[in-house]
Amino acid sequence: MKQEQHEVLSTDHVKLCVNTWPARPSFDGGEYEQQKKQALLAVIVHPYTRMGGSQAVTQGLAESLCLRGFNVVTFDLRGAGKSTGHASFTGEPEVGDVMAVCRWAADKYSQRILLVGSSAGAPIAGSALPHCPQVDLYVGIGYTFGIFSSLLFGSHYAPVLAWAGPKLFIMGAKDEFTTKKQLEARVAKAQGVATTAIVEGVGHFGLEGPAYDQEVAKIVGEFVAEQPHGGVGGGPAAGGAGADGEKDAAKEGSS
Repeated sequence: MKQEQHEVLSTDHVKLCVNTWPARPSFDGGEYEQQKKQALLAVIVHPYTRMGGSQAVTQGLAESLCLRGFNVVTFDLRGAGKSTGHASFTGEPEVGDVMAVCRWAADKYSQRILLVGSSAGAPIAGSALPHCPQVDLYVGIGYTFGIFSSLLFGSHYAPVLAWAGPKLFIMGAKDEFTTKKQLEARVAKAQGVATTAIVEGVGHFGLEGPAYDQEVAKIVGEFVAEQPHGGVGGGPAAGGAGADGEKDAAKEGSS
């Protein structure tokens, strides 16, 4: 599938390798459904860099979303793949990478954003939500809400749960880091619309693997289709932190 490679500067001038994937719908989902999906741009944040994560891991999901009618952006967080800089343990500097790519992608495509994070990329992406007014919908795949995971990623929980836009958390029933009970307890405290999807028979790492890319893409597509107007305007309209995000972006752009 044809890709275009770009270089985007993060908030601290780390150089990020970004790839864009054009939509190539392969089925007749109806004109209305296609219009809803094409109104959103999917930006995917890859799993934990310190465990080998890079945008290469998300290639299958990107292709599956393209075939379901989405334009897609993938990128290497700092220290991964062709991006410069060094990966952190907690993912806090990487939040700036997500913010930079979302702003760049929204400007390039003039589209609202569906922000998708996989594994450790889910909490990192979630922390960017208050600072990304371009984002209308959020999907966390294998979000690490477990006790041991909280030692590294606990600081990321509050922003995603406080964000009022529509949120979907997808988890394998056999996830090794987070139990279904832990996930449901967290999601129950979330602001706005927050739903879960449990994929039976698979663990944390299996869910982010190629065997489940099409199933995950299908779940994501259905989540988008269920939102009013395909989710466009869902973040700010739902009372999310859009206004604060605009101010933060303006401050960073002038610094």
